[in-house]
Amino acid sequence: MKTGENLKSFGKLLYELRINREFTLREMCRKVNYDPSNWSKIERGKIAPPSDKKALELWAKTLGLKKGSKEFDSFIYQANVAQGIIPFEIMEERELVAALPAFFRTLKNRKPTKEEIDNMINLIKNA
Repeated sequence: MKTGENLKSFGKLLYELRINREFTLREMCRKVNYDPSNWSKIERGKIAPPSDKKALELWAKTLGLKKGSKEFDSFIYQANVAQGIIPFEIMEERELVAALPAFFRTLKNRKPTKEEIDNMINLIKNA
C-alpha cells in the first residue's frame, strides 16, 4: 500500500470510529485537545496522524477502544503505518532493529528470496 493510501485508510478508520461514538468533529477535538482543522485533514487522508504515542492512545481510548484489545493495537499500528514509521513495538526489539538496515539494503538492491522473507517474518513474530 502506498503512503497516500495508508493516510486515507487511517483517516477512514478515524472517521468511522468517531461517527460510531456519535461525536461531532469539534466535540472529539475538545475531548482530546486537538485542532479541528488538522483532525479533519487526517480524516480526509491529507496529513498523517501525530506520532506521539500518548496522544494516539488517548484518541483510541476516547474512541472507545480498550487498551490491550486487538482493536486498540490495530488502531495504533495503522496510525504508525499512516505516518510511515516503524511501529513502536518493533522499535523496542533491539535485535530486530539492528537487522533492519540490512533488510532494507537487501530490498533496495534485489528481491529477497522466499527463505529470506520467511526468516524475517519469523524474527518479527518471535520478537
